[in-house]
Amino acid sequence: NEVGSEIVQPHPRPIDQRYQQQKETLSMVHFRSPSKAHRLFLLLLLPASLAFSPAALSIHSFVSAQPTSTSTSLCSASNTAPAIPMWAQHEISITAPSRGCHLITSEVNKAIHKDIASMKIGMANLFIQHTSASLTINENADPDVRRDMEVALNKICPGQWTKDGTFHHTMEGEDDMPGHVKSSLMGVSLNIPIKNGRLALGTWQGIYLNEHRDQGGWGGGHTRRIIITLQGQS
Repeated sequence: NEVGSEIVQPHPRPIDQRYQQQKETLSMVHFRSPSKAHRLFLLLLLPASLAFSPAALSIHSFVSAQPTSTSTSLCSASNTAPAIPMWAQHEISITAPSRGCHLITSEVNKAIHKDIASMKIGMANLFIQHTSASLTINENADPDVRRDMEVALNKICPGQWTKDGTFHHTMEGEDDMPGHVKSSLMGVSLNIPIKNGRLALGTWQGIYLNEHRDQGGWGGGHTRRIIITLQGQS
């Protein structure tokens, strides 16, 4: 546009200003050949152009959509269903012939043999429903072990403590409170692993019923109830 002899330049647009700034920046670098300046200019603009190009966006989406782990695909492709645990429960009643420690492994095996036979792995829990008897595992061969166990328990908690005022709970006789103490010391439950259809007891291990009363509560007998719970899978 010419006004008289004066030439008026139009107001530059924003995009023209950016181009002018890039041009001035390039002019500050001395190149022997203009083609090198053009190549540098393209290299500067290439990352920005790729970031917003449809091709770059589609490639990014494709990569993001790929699975990050092959283990997920392998697990989902597996058709093997998890084994369902099996449960069984039995109640047995055993009358101890006298006060002392008694081997009851055969009675327990007899009660559970049908259910445990199909279990390859699992756990058996034995629970005695009394407060003056207990369960434990110890040697199954020499009967002197059971005899000595009873002697040791009487040394640990003697019946004399009922007579000398040590105990106050004495209404059922001299063996009353000592029986409660021994029951807590020995325990009222056992957990035994199941392996290949049988209780995984060691060669010399047996299950003991420990009867801590001479005549039972209130003059009754020594019949004791034991709950056996099996949980396992084939």
